[in-house]
Amino acid sequence: MLIKFSIQNFGSIKDKQTLSFEADESSHLENYYVIETNGLRLLKLGLIYGANASGKTTILKALQFFIDIVLKPCERKNQSLDFEPFLFDTDTPKQNTVLEVEFLQNDVHYSYEVEFCKNAIVGEVLFAKETAGKNRNKSKVFERTTDTEKQLANIVFGSRIRINQTLRETLIANTLWNNTVLGGFLKTNMELKELTDVTNWFKNYLNPVIYTKTELVGIITRLMDNCSIDKKTVLNILGKADFNLSDISINSTMRELKEKGKRTVASVEFEHSVGENSYYLPLEEESQGTQRYFSFAGLLCLLISHSTLFSVDELESSLHPDLFRHFLLSFPVNSRRSQLLATTHNREILSDKDIFRNDAIWIADKNNADCATELYSLADFDASVIRNTSNIYNAYRVGKLGGVPNLGSYYINRESGL
Repeated sequence: MLIKFSIQNFGSIKDKQTLSFEADESSHLENYYVIETNGLRLLKLGLIYGANASGKTTILKALQFFIDIVLKPCERKNQSLDFEPFLFDTDTPKQNTVLEVEFLQNDVHYSYEVEFCKNAIVGEVLFAKETAGKNRNKSKVFERTTDTEKQLANIVFGSRIRINQTLRETLIANTLWNNTVLGGFLKTNMELKELTDVTNWFKNYLNPVIYTKTELVGIITRLMDNCSIDKKTVLNILGKADFNLSDISINSTMRELKEKGKRTVASVEFEHSVGENSYYLPLEEESQGTQRYFSFAGLLCLLISHSTLFSVDELESSLHPDLFRHFLLSFPVNSRRSQLLATTHNREILSDKDIFRNDAIWIADKNNADCATELYSLADFDASVIRNTSNIYNAYRVGKLGGVPNLGSYYINRESGL
């Protein structure tokens, strides 16, 4: 499970900003929002609010970049890393970027930090701490440094890690100067528990970020077609959301696609029961909202049946506010060990403190001094700003909490004669 994610000098983020899934001491909605595991209290949900261009999506992009440099290492030494540092400063474009993540995997608390520039992974370090058994001390798994002139990586393992010289040299040979150690490890046939744990967490627990343009319907359809998602559960979720559907039909056919060769393509039809009659409607003829919630029903099914994390940009896109609320409530009530991280502009739920916790609501705001993104949660405000009786919706709407556009007059200055 994800504990913390920190970002420094990436996109609109200049100074280190940390998103935490650690729950505070509040017992509010604890049975639904908080997972107690391995001595930690972790949240299932993190919602990020903020104005357009405030840096909300940058946080998700940084997480996706982290996934990519672990699971999709560069194949050639002359490949540049595809990101931009903070550009609204004379110094930051020349400085390194740092990403750090803390997480739980197989009863071990891992902390993994990577420092990099456009051309190379400059350094990285992995720590591990057992959360069960007698030995619970934090120990270093490895530390990597890079000689940027020779374009070579050096890896030093901690005293508790047993690895022979031949395997160490094999790992170094496969870790290009623009690869992470984990990316190099995936190119080998080595066996090392800690590195296997961490790469498996990136591969199996984290999912690719879902953006508004992500072809999510096709992904969910394929997973239903191969029985990775249970159709009955999806129908149950759609039924509880007031969609008049009695069945979902998926027909797979093999088609010849340009530049992709033969590929299995699935077509979907929804069965609507009206009175004693049934009518079938192709998915593409359903409304955008129906298609979107069909996809979200599939996501919810995965979140309920697996231990996993999904990150979604603009969660409310194409959804009625009541459906948005219904989805958000259905997730924490039914899931057990999954997490959801999402950006949103839907502020209506903030008017009802009975359905959210302050530590699950985050705000991305632009610093007036240098236009850099700052990230903070409602739990960071003291009682003089937010009280138990406060209407969070009104406080956010009027800008008391930050993260809203600073709008000017409605009147537009026009050049004479236009």
